[in-house]
Amino acid sequence: MQSQGLGRSDPTTQAETDGRPRAVDHYLSVLDSTLAYARRRDYAGPDYGDGMSSKLLQAAPIENRFVNLVVQELVKRSPVNIRPLLRVEHRRNYKGTALFTMANLNFDTYTSADEGSRRRFDPRAEADHLAQWLVDESLEGYSGFCGGHRHEIQHFHTKGVPSDPDIVSTAYAVKSLLQATEHGLGDEYAETARSAVEFLIEDLDYREVEDGAKIDYHLNHPDDSYTLNSAALGAGMLIDLYEHFGEEDLIERATNILDHIAANQTDIGGWPYRIPADASHLSMDSHHNGFIIEVFQRYRDVVDADRYDDTLESALEFYREELFELDGAPNFDESNAYPRDIHASTQGILVFTREGDLEFADRILRWVLANLQVDGTEGEFYYRQYRHHTKRVTLMRWCQGWMSYAMSEFLLACQTDGVQETALDSEIEVEQLESTPQPNA
Repeated sequence: MQSQGLGRSDPTTQAETDGRPRAVDHYLSVLDSTLAYARRRDYAGPDYGDGMSSKLLQAAPIENRFVNLVVQELVKRSPVNIRPLLRVEHRRNYKGTALFTMANLNFDTYTSADEGSRRRFDPRAEADHLAQWLVDESLEGYSGFCGGHRHEIQHFHTKGVPSDPDIVSTAYAVKSLLQATEHGLGDEYAETARSAVEFLIEDLDYREVEDGAKIDYHLNHPDDSYTLNSAALGAGMLIDLYEHFGEEDLIERATNILDHIAANQTDIGGWPYRIPADASHLSMDSHHNGFIIEVFQRYRDVVDADRYDDTLESALEFYREELFELDGAPNFDESNAYPRDIHASTQGILVFTREGDLEFADRILRWVLANLQVDGTEGEFYYRQYRHHTKRVTLMRWCQGWMSYAMSEFLLACQTDGVQETALDSEIEVEQLESTPQPNA
């Protein structure tokens, strides 16, 4: 499918375009098409766990949490997409909008420095529009800037509602608003993001404990367990704010939170989703471990290169050896290869790109294009590959948002490092990967 944003020929059939290597053009074209897919739909679409947005469920004369759970999990786990049948409403996801904001800003940076790029849309204007939407749609009545999922989520004991903010959505919104300011879109974005510190401290109950500090994931989190990756993202938010504003108390709190997370690293290098580990059905799954690792990388790069050196070394070894295959395929967790989730892939691209291992990040990206890109299209991706089938649904945040952000970060790293060709694993060519049969589809 012809890219709808960059005026150039199909890079997979051309050795070079305007003197640049084919693989770079190919990835840029895919990124452009991924963003175009989202723009055409105004960044709204199906989302992970959005079954409660079923208009049929909402029209039911009574509300029952077990019925809610059945519908929600049926939508999430069905091997085919039943959202149209249940009339599930498409909405913008708050975190997804933050991802698209950063992807558009990265696209602008990359193409502005690339004389061969001929853009057919204004990525800065898109980013500004999305950043303003994040501000407009932030949740009121809390101690500072915050956001959350914009659809109900039925938990076993409680129900999450759109007015319930969480640190994960907030952290990515803060990151995107800071980047918007750094790209010259207005100081007011960073000033708005700054108040998220008070949300973290007051509403999420920042509290010091014996080996560091804790924060809650959201306001309705159970008291008998603790979610590690969300706490790490909260620390990451403080690091992002520190990098922009330079306030030392932000680093003191981030360090306390990360000290506690480091203290709960397992002997094999990974982290369970929650502590105690049996408080969640998830084990040491891939993308949540990637979240934690990326925050420790940020701390190393922004604050102190040595404090968590052993923690990060062990975590990266576990992450690469246990949660990815040699060909770049993501494993679901330390014990299960399947389902192979696109979010695990994108988080891997981000981690290995930040680590400077562009060869392995490239390998993961190539695996996604060969196995999870929708047949006959460019820039549209499926959600998961199971052992015997592929979940053929395109989730706007989970698939498109994360792919656009991860690809844009990878391309910027290649540009910064002066990489002249992204075929870093030289024996693997783009055409070979794209023509590889999809045995599990």
